[in-house]
Amino acid sequence: MNEHHPNDAGPPAQHSPTEHSHAGHSHHEAPRAAALELRVRALEQQLTAKGYIDPAALDVLIDEYQTKIGPRNGARVVARAWCDAEFRRWLLSDATAAIASLGLTGRQGEHMVAVENTPQVHNLVVCTLCSCYPWAVLGLPPTWYKSAPYRARAVKDPRGVLREFGVELPPTTQIRIWDSTAEVRYLVLPQRPAGSEHLSEAQLAALVTRDSMIGTGLVGSTALGDATDAIDGAP
Repeated sequence: MNEHHPNDAGPPAQHSPTEHSHAGHSHHEAPRAAALELRVRALEQQLTAKGYIDPAALDVLIDEYQTKIGPRNGARVVARAWCDAEFRRWLLSDATAAIASLGLTGRQGEHMVAVENTPQVHNLVVCTLCSCYPWAVLGLPPTWYKSAPYRARAVKDPRGVLREFGVELPPTTQIRIWDSTAEVRYLVLPQRPAGSEHLSEAQLAALVTRDSMIGTGLVGSTALGDATDAIDGAP
């Protein structure tokens, strides 16, 4: 388990998050991402021409992870931990087994560790070498997770990175960095939002975002308010 504890900085100013908003480096990443996409397409064409891959099967696999698996499996895990204290203890002591008990197994999810956010500690996941990621529970990794700037800055300037995602933490909150590897992958158990006691497990799962399970987001009052409005407006 490779754990890194960076020095805490003062609280940054908050701004609205976007899915790929790393304002400090997005203009550098765009040409790089475009060039990489061209290379991937060229490689795919070559492999298809030689009969090594089937584009239709590849599309099915990508769709499976992006839309059917995605982060929804992880959200189920989080919601269960919020509702079931025994499952939460199991998840934090043996995440691989606890997650597998929900039928969630597969590639890149064989060795899982769950880390819990508290008012005192906020967890942030990164893969400093490449893009190791728990596909079985979170689907495919987002573009920014694989980018070199995120991988470097998450370790050197975690508060600055969180600020770019719209997350501002109290100066007393310790930020703990977890370096995902080929052997171990991490799932952040975010804090359950206050006032959500009336929500069912399925409704709680709908509040959980992919970013909150990486540590670059929070499950906040806006999502809770939307869920409450939906309940109040139901027939």
